[in-house]
Amino acid sequence: MEISPQTLFTGQQLLWLPACGSTNAEAQRLLGENRASEGCTVATGHQTAGRGQRGNQWEAAAGENLTLSVVWLPTFLAAGQQFLLSQAVALAVHDWATALLGPSPALRLKWPNDLYYGGQKLGGILIENALSGAQIQHSVVGIGLNVNQLAFGVPTASSLAALTGRAYDLGALAARLLECLERRYLQLRAGQVGGLRRDYLQVLYRYQEPHAYEVAGQRVHGQIVGVDADGRLAVEIDGAVRRFGLQEIRHV
Repeated sequence: MEISPQTLFTGQQLLWLPACGSTNAEAQRLLGENRASEGCTVATGHQTAGRGQRGNQWEAAAGENLTLSVVWLPTFLAAGQQFLLSQAVALAVHDWATALLGPSPALRLKWPNDLYYGGQKLGGILIENALSGAQIQHSVVGIGLNVNQLAFGVPTASSLAALTGRAYDLGALAARLLECLERRYLQLRAGQVGGLRRDYLQVLYRYQEPHAYEVAGQRVHGQIVGVDADGRLAVEIDGAVRRFGLQEIRHV
């Protein structure tokens, strides 16, 4: 696949694999061998053992979607600032989708960083950070986006092609994604965290909308009111704001 992003460093070192188990694992291997410069990108046409959030498996049809991992060296971030990187990456993916689908209130980021259109998932992100003392040493940013796939095993998944009725050139879309990623990463590196937090809340799925959730096996009604610095979801339930980590709350 031809991928030629107009970037300073993201995707300038690029490894294309027709098939692999996990692009994150391949990127980690390159890091371990000191063969990955900042922005090194591993992309594949068929990921056979992809992973998602909460240990879920990420499934994608061969040759129809975007599956890639990017290596960054965000040593300017403290260990406690990992969610800022997650926000920057999620916003880059949202920027990418907005450029293709147009601005839409249906296009949202579901906490912490899944891309949704309406109630259907278009893509997911898995970031693996390595720490050195109190700082982040390196990050492997794995992204899976549904592009040309039309048939899914679950009704809650969709793709660009299913939404628009057209097929896409994966190489061109990969290059555009890498450009979006670098813009948001440079925004983060410049310390513009207030803008990132604001932009994230503006496109957060069901932000400030009453909805049903499941907490500790119980159905509750609440309203998302924000996300704290540690990435915990803040939900107002029965007049009190409670904060939840991954696996502690889910949308019903």
